[in-house]
Amino acid sequence: MNSAEWHARIALRGRVTGAGFLVAPGTVLTCAHVVGDGEDLTVTFTERPGTPAVPARVVAHGGWAGGATDLGDLAVLELDGEMSIAPAALAPVDAAHGTAPRKLVVYGFPAGFDEGTLAEYRVTAPQLIKREWIQLEAWHPGGQPLAPGFSGAAVALADTGEVVGMVTAAAGTGDVRTGRMMPTQVMARYWPGLESLVPTSGHASADRARLRALVEKAARAGVDCDPVRLYTAAADPFDPPPPEEGFDSLWSAALFVLCELDGPGAARTVARFADRLQALLHTPAVEPSAPDWSPILVELGHSGAGDGLVRVEVSAYSGGRRHPVDSGTVEQHRLHAYVRDRIEAAFRYLTPGADELVAFALPRDWLDWPVDRWESAPDDPTPLGCVYPLVVTDHARRKASTRHVLTRAWKRLDALPGARLHRVECGGPEEPGRLRMRLRRPDACLAGFGTAPAASRTRPQFDVSLTAPAPVIVWSRGGCGSGQEECAGADGCTGKAFLDALDACVAGTPPAELPRRILALREEADAEEDHWAGGIQLLWDDPRVFADPHAVAAAHAGSPVA
Repeated sequence: MNSAEWHARIALRGRVTGAGFLVAPGTVLTCAHVVGDGEDLTVTFTERPGTPAVPARVVAHGGWAGGATDLGDLAVLELDGEMSIAPAALAPVDAAHGTAPRKLVVYGFPAGFDEGTLAEYRVTAPQLIKREWIQLEAWHPGGQPLAPGFSGAAVALADTGEVVGMVTAAAGTGDVRTGRMMPTQVMARYWPGLESLVPTSGHASADRARLRALVEKAARAGVDCDPVRLYTAAADPFDPPPPEEGFDSLWSAALFVLCELDGPGAARTVARFADRLQALLHTPAVEPSAPDWSPILVELGHSGAGDGLVRVEVSAYSGGRRHPVDSGTVEQHRLHAYVRDRIEAAFRYLTPGADELVAFALPRDWLDWPVDRWESAPDDPTPLGCVYPLVVTDHARRKASTRHVLTRAWKRLDALPGARLHRVECGGPEEPGRLRMRLRRPDACLAGFGTAPAASRTRPQFDVSLTAPAPVIVWSRGGCGSGQEECAGADGCTGKAFLDALDACVAGTPPAELPRRILALREEADAEEDHWAGGIQLLWDDPRVFADPHAVAAAHAGSPVA
């Protein structure tokens, strides 16, 4: 939700009465009780300082009768002119809830906060109350309560900024931090115009975000293209044709792709549409600025006390500082649960609004552990790697000399528009010394392996990639099992198929964005049987994301955790 300019403050006859959010260039949604009689309404976009208040009028109403529990508390406002602001992105209807709670963020204007303030909430349960509302409860017991001024505010997913509903009521007392949200599917019941803005659940959040970012950039750049031709070029033969009246903008075409297309081929159409738009822009696939990672580091090691014990240390990083969370020696059968609970605890230290990153520092002989497949919560079997960007790294690469070389390499990689893949084929791999020279070139980025590190034929090349050091290494745990020389490049080789698909996938992704891109691939693979990325493992190592472990160790030498 960083710098989401679509947040709106609503005033009735000059007095702030609540919040709202922009869903189209000239349309704002809010609660009916916020607009009162609708006379002398103005809307201010506070995240764009200096922008004057915009007159507005009510053009649609949910039929609210005026009581606190009456239904239809929705109003649609038409602005006196369109805004050059990207509208709010809506989430699929089932995105707000699941077996693991999702953090939701609300931006409102209670008394004393004319500039706005944030509150963190979550859904109590997916059940609709009176077929109208979903109950919200505070994410933290001592957090900001919902209060007058939050009514009409968008309820957005904290990680993607996509809107899942609108605040309609608070609990009524400051001691009870609950409230009510009208979800988007109910809002669409009262205003059918919203239906065409809610995406289907068949698209990964990373793909939706990428497409919206490209459309926003194209709108700012004034790209001249025919949206109908763009859609037609991207569509599958079985996708619906464009509307007879065409599309009035790129936004309309993008929303058609996200909201009208469903099924197994929809993701491919979204990707092709985005790729063609990217080609028109001549820009990288995502915004060139690096993500603002707030990582959680899980360090696992041999305990020295027996084969069944693992040494564990979990830390969180924010603002360039390391926050120790917990450490101990754990029996291997308890390891998953121990790590899962400490990761959850580590989230308390992360920078608000930053991108979380879960990193496992492992001994070299454990690098192929499927940590991305560990369950994310006791009551949620969703794999960790399908919930958070998750990477591994070699614990031996944490030494100062390797960090120095990697930092220099990453400064070069920041300027690359995409990740350049150097293939290490499963059979007949190049000589290790030559590979080392290739990986030390200025444009070297990613070493891709069609086999797992344990494969005897490519193990020397894998070790060289670690020590060169290659900033990024990707391999398939389920790649080619033969590793024989005659297999390289042969039709039907799973290792070759993996590298071919990987090359096409990462070519337009800046190296700093790879953890997020791999997250999207893991989500796809979890939902699709025999997906090529089903066993993908990402070793991604940017030392700038982590504080110096030696300096931190000295600073915390007296703490119980250290």
